[in-house]
Amino acid sequence: MPERRRIPTLPARLTDRLPARLAALRTPADPGFWRSPVRGARFTAVLGVVLLVGLTLVFVTGLLSYAAYNPDLDPVNDKTPAKGWLGFYLFAWPTGPHWLYRLTQALHVTVGIVLVPVLLAKLWSVVPRLFALPPARSVGHALERLSVLLLVGGALFQFLTGLLNIQLDYLFPGSFYTLHFYGAWVFLAGFVTHVALKLPQAVRVLRSGGIRRGEPDTLAAPDPLPATLSRRGALVMVGAGSLLLLITSAGRSFDGPLRRIALLTPRGGTDQGPGPNAFQVNKTAAAVRITPADTGERWRLTVRGPVGELRFSRTELLAMEQHTAALPIACVEGWSTSDQLWRGVRLSDLAALAGYPDSPPDLFVESLQRSGSFRKAALRGNQVRDGRSLLALEVNGAPLSPDHGYPARIIVPAAPGVLNTKWVETLTFGEL
Repeated sequence: MPERRRIPTLPARLTDRLPARLAALRTPADPGFWRSPVRGARFTAVLGVVLLVGLTLVFVTGLLSYAAYNPDLDPVNDKTPAKGWLGFYLFAWPTGPHWLYRLTQALHVTVGIVLVPVLLAKLWSVVPRLFALPPARSVGHALERLSVLLLVGGALFQFLTGLLNIQLDYLFPGSFYTLHFYGAWVFLAGFVTHVALKLPQAVRVLRSGGIRRGEPDTLAAPDPLPATLSRRGALVMVGAGSLLLLITSAGRSFDGPLRRIALLTPRGGTDQGPGPNAFQVNKTAAAVRITPADTGERWRLTVRGPVGELRFSRTELLAMEQHTAALPIACVEGWSTSDQLWRGVRLSDLAALAGYPDSPPDLFVESLQRSGSFRKAALRGNQVRDGRSLLALEVNGAPLSPDHGYPARIIVPAAPGVLNTKWVETLTFGEL
């Protein structure tokens, strides 16, 4: 008979322990899987209150930023088609104070960046609940879980797209404006629902210093590991991370030492060099394929209105009455310049030449640029009528540089930078 092969077996001691070891294995759905001693209701409540204040500010300033683009000047400025009733808050964006957009967008971006460590810490503190079973124990619990899904997904999407836009300039599979706009409303739905459900509990926990006696702390680990960091220490670490991001990003809205230490954001951390045109540039002439031939002696500004079509050389524009305005450039990415001294022809004076001497209407502006967004933009009548709104020919006592829009550019108080069109070719006053 052939010899039967002997099947190797595990040692008896190991086989005796195997069921116990398998039984000891835990899944994320088991509360015992999470053993950090830092998690707890009070820790989460503190982070939640900070996010409540911060995210509310980010959302409101985001709506203001969207309104500043005058997106209901269809189809020129509208980047979110079919917005419908979600555009209920749109209004004629004001021109004063002249630093308004510089302030609101700096707050929007800077507060968003500073909240990143807080958001990550808050998500970490509640991650055990994301795996809790059963998924829904009641209608109220199901609503809470849905709000968490919208809140977490919306927050991560908004922060990710916002940070990528700041750093990489519109590298998205679609319009950043559309994605960010609708993502904000999805986030808000989860945010409002979650706040309504959880704020009373968070306030109670903060007032009492913890969970009520006899009430379980469902966020605390039932079998915590030995503590290496206190909850207060963890909050200090989160705060230190936010402070570091504030120091290394907020300065891009200021000149001097603060801008030089804004190392984590574009238009910060570098010296722009000497000269009257030495301030931040969003897009260069080369990037949008503007050549010297486009802006040379053959360049003419075309002005359209009821009187027909008028054409002006740069020399003829310089011969008109010149006005000055001290205005900043402020970008949707959160960076801005200090006030620069612009000199040129008032838009209202050009409107009068076009046939609107008394009440200038909306204005449609076209640029020479051959690529990139906002080659065309629209301004409201209130922006055209402001005496500080110029077709600028000079800045800080010198002709515009090619990167700052030579031979002529728009400059309007409190407007987003992209509406201050550079390399202007055509101005059309009247119905868009």
